[in-house]
Amino acid sequence: MIARRELLTSALMLGTATMLPSFSFAQDAAPAEDLPEIPDMVLGSADAPVTVIEYASFTCPHCANFHANVFHELKANYIDTGKVRFIFREVYFDRFGLWASMVARCGGEMRYFGIADRMFATQRDWTKAGEPVAIVESLKKIGLSAGISQDELDACLNDNAMAQGLVNWYGENAKADNITATPSFLIDGEAYSNMGYDKFAEVLDEKLGA
Repeated sequence: MIARRELLTSALMLGTATMLPSFSFAQDAAPAEDLPEIPDMVLGSADAPVTVIEYASFTCPHCANFHANVFHELKANYIDTGKVRFIFREVYFDRFGLWASMVARCGGEMRYFGIADRMFATQRDWTKAGEPVAIVESLKKIGLSAGISQDELDACLNDNAMAQGLVNWYGENAKADNITATPSFLIDGEAYSNMGYDKFAEVLDEKLGA
């Protein structure tokens, strides 16, 4: 069985040191009506016969492994061919994963998956960059390489309402879909744990043939 990272269940406080984004991981820090609506990040045709939802964290090694060894083949064979609509939902174990999400979303929907792919590919580098300030700077470099300006990145990383909105959004989704570890998948509403390409393709083919 492929191991998965277990979710943290306690509330976490995010750093408030100089140059760091400052916001709380508490889900009741701001009224919901004051927070922005958080869109799903989606690949594939809206008319695809099968929908896959992945729950993953940018700081989860098993998620990085999935994206390195399974996702690209799934994308080529199922998403790009119109068979699968793929929805990616972030999970936040820690402040670093939340910061990564804010940088990825700073590029907008068109650049999101390219930035996400880069974050997974370089996860070992930026998560071990050292102090939180160094991790933020490493994440900014990924954003800059995708064409996001320094000013845009600073604005995104210091958008407290967006940060709190993301945390609330994650909590609501995880509770509704009973997500307890990452990566986790919903395939046409049915829950699956982490799996290799062959098993994933087998499940998809079964769904497509139904």
